[in-house]
Amino acid sequence: MPQSPVRTAMRRQAATGSAAGGDLADPLAPLRDLPELAGRLEFPEPPSAGAANHPLVQAEGRRSSRTHPLVNSHVHLPPNFSAFETVEQAVDLAADAGLRALGASNYYDFAVYARFAREARARGVFPLFGVEVISLVEELQSAGLRLNDPANPGRMYLCGKGITDFAPMSVEAHELMGRIREADSARIDAMIERMTALMNGHGVATQVTAASIRSALARRHAVAPSSVYLQERHVAQAFQEALFADVEPEARPGLLRRVLGVDCADDALTAQNEIRSELMKAGKPAYVEESCLDADTAYALVLALGGVPCYPILADGAAPVCEFESSAAGLASALAGRGIWCVEFIPSRNAAAVVDHYATTLRHAGIIVLAGTEHNTLELLAMTPECEGGVPVSECVTELFWEGACVVAAHQYLSVRGRPGYVDARGRLNPDFATPEQRISAFAGLGSRVIEAFREPDGEQSAAVASPATTQAAQSGRR
Repeated sequence: MPQSPVRTAMRRQAATGSAAGGDLADPLAPLRDLPELAGRLEFPEPPSAGAANHPLVQAEGRRSSRTHPLVNSHVHLPPNFSAFETVEQAVDLAADAGLRALGASNYYDFAVYARFAREARARGVFPLFGVEVISLVEELQSAGLRLNDPANPGRMYLCGKGITDFAPMSVEAHELMGRIREADSARIDAMIERMTALMNGHGVATQVTAASIRSALARRHAVAPSSVYLQERHVAQAFQEALFADVEPEARPGLLRRVLGVDCADDALTAQNEIRSELMKAGKPAYVEESCLDADTAYALVLALGGVPCYPILADGAAPVCEFESSAAGLASALAGRGIWCVEFIPSRNAAAVVDHYATTLRHAGIIVLAGTEHNTLELLAMTPECEGGVPVSECVTELFWEGACVVAAHQYLSVRGRPGYVDARGRLNPDFATPEQRISAFAGLGSRVIEAFREPDGEQSAAVASPATTQAAQSGRR
């Protein structure tokens, strides 16, 4: 998309104004600055699920011909561990790939979201603000049942989509986030101590500390050190770099074998992965157990941040499939019982047919579906979500992913205006609609207009982009 002079100027400001991670602009300002688009959210009933052009009944197995807008609702931006060196790189890649929206689902801190918003505005890519937390469903842990973590019964990853109450945080969100940060920082400190003892025991002198890692990451990603919350991958990377700096290349394979207990190539990425898997995981010498929020508290945190609770689906990304997800229909029922009306795929984990089946089954149950790529390793994958083996997502599901992103965009847009979003502060669905289809259609229609308006920083709006269902609804006139 050609860049207007206004867009170019805004992009320059985004790149230069955040170099030191200092005083950043309000991340929600670009949303507040959009024109009034919502009206009363009154849309006619969309085509029935039996209509031939409804995305839920398009022929499964048809691979996408890119007739629908493309989105990616889940990446991790630095200083989270990420494939991207900078926020600007992530947004540039998204824009170059033709994505209409890009979602960040960072752990623990949102200071980088202002920079994300500014750069996204300059490139005309709608920013979806999110959070990811790790929680525990105690009754499922007691029963030995796995959700979306195949190694830990009862462990549940939970995302929040379309969060807006993070700048500033509410009192409740601040208190809950503080508990997460404190527990996680204590765990990382203990893990670094154990890693240091292991390295010293093998004659490798390191100066790695939590402070040194944070400082290095702040410099690397041009952020404030206070915004850096460390993850396992950061620790593995720091010790790999320390080991490579201390040991001559010809001596590394032997030392790695002694430290890890397995043969390991001496390239940096392989060594980082082996350090993490052989030393830092459960049952390994540097492992420290995670302290997770209970699932109800994690759910409350997402709502306190103004977001839509979202369940990340693993499906056949685990073998065998986790018990909680073994049936798509059963999963839909279980999520509805927990007040979770949004799910997200990382399709690269899944066979295309599995994505088709789970996505359409969940959407039939009134649950919106999203998709992302994570980019939470150093591998710089494609920005467009694809199924296992690089197989394109089907046309049917591409449309559903666009629809879901539009719903989240509308929720975010309405929330910053103090208006009811897709769910309220208790997780209840917006009650102003007679059916789930009417609600989803209304929010998707608004979200498509919001995303389109966001693509024009100079205020010139183009024709709205909408899903086939939304387009047909709009053409028949509002009630």
